[in-house]
Amino acid sequence: MKDFLFFVFKILIVTFIIAVVLDLVYSNAFSSSNNRGKIGYIFNSNPKKYDVVILGSSRANNHFVSQMFEDKGLKTFNFGMQGSKLFESDLVLKLLLENKNKIKNVIIDVDVTLRSGKNSEATILKFYPFLKSSSVIKTHFRHLPDFNLNYYIPFYRYLKYETKIGFREMFFCSINKKSKELNYGGYSALEKNKNKLEENLLGANPERSQYYEEIKQICKNNKINLIAVMTPMCENTKGINYFDKVQKLYPEIHNYENAVKEDKYFSSCGHMNDTGARLFTTQIIKDFFNK
Repeated sequence: MKDFLFFVFKILIVTFIIAVVLDLVYSNAFSSSNNRGKIGYIFNSNPKKYDVVILGSSRANNHFVSQMFEDKGLKTFNFGMQGSKLFESDLVLKLLLENKNKIKNVIIDVDVTLRSGKNSEATILKFYPFLKSSSVIKTHFRHLPDFNLNYYIPFYRYLKYETKIGFREMFFCSINKKSKELNYGGYSALEKNKNKLEENLLGANPERSQYYEEIKQICKNNKINLIAVMTPMCENTKGINYFDKVQKLYPEIHNYENAVKEDKYFSSCGHMNDTGARLFTTQIIKDFFNK
């Protein structure tokens, strides 16, 4: 019996050592690439001086054309991410500053993300490879239900989320293979959609957000000009008064819900195509950067 228990103990020790080694290998691969995604780009690029940083969900990622700001002489990057919520936008801003980037203006899409104060279960996976190398991420994530498992058990997070940050992604990071996410200054263009467009916001109510409040305070503390906006929706949106509710809750958020109206400028009801995004970006530049 004693021999058996000793054998089991050795197996556990070997398994633990392998897990530690794999955790280091995977984490080092992610920490060596600035071509795979926006979070790695923040960590692994030299600090920059940005005139404009764009934050938010896909409604930021697909709506603000980085190159149009660049054409005006404004150093710009769109850090909007598909599925992102204010939880992640707050963290991206903290990481940019933690990594010594200088920022003059932040444009952030704040509208439908106010329907939920939770994090995006898909988007937070992008941050997990850097969990142990960033005190900002550690602090931001410490209240998540599975924080202790992801932080203290070596290789656990890579096993649990293998489809997103597993071997394939680690390998691409190790060879520094570039992803489309960083093309065009982080802006992702959408095509036209010939299907019927509609959205239902009936009964939706915005809530005050801890993370938006943090973003405002961070910008104030670092003398960053914060431009919070609501971006356009298609014509057939039920409950469009949701945007009025947002402005009543946060009067400083600029309402551009109807800045682009016709459905021909949309890919889906909540996302403009490239033509619509360019019309919208033109309006934003005119209103905030031509003064």
